[in-house]
Amino acid sequence: MTLIVTDPLTGIAIGGMDAVSYFTEPTPLLGRSDHMFMWNNVPWYFATAANRDIFATAPEIYAPQFGGHDVTGVSRGFVSDSDSAIFTVFKQRLYLFYSAANREAFLLSPDAAGRTAAEKWPKLSENLSIR
Repeated sequence: MTLIVTDPLTGIAIGGMDAVSYFTEPTPLLGRSDHMFMWNNVPWYFATAANRDIFATAPEIYAPQFGGHDVTGVSRGFVSDSDSAIFTVFKQRLYLFYSAANREAFLLSPDAAGRTAAEKWPKLSENLSIR
């Protein structure tokens, strides 16, 4: 498993979705290869050059937390991939989930789940490959 969730066939971060668009659009947009940015040795696609440039200035703000791994799983002590279509933006941070049920569990107590995940992430991430 990789530190940042990538498409297993293409290696593109978060299924090719535009990370900035989660914050600016009603539904996230699919990125394009001509608006690509390399961050943490992973290609990220963006719908527009403007979104790519915004991400490039502060990727830690726009990239999903925990490398895009399911935050509910991380808070429970394990790492799993996520579905880029199942998400929430909470306190100006993007969280992705494996399932709608995991998103609902997170939303019951997002502060506590986020804190617990942040405590467990350093140890869990040690065994993940960079790419």
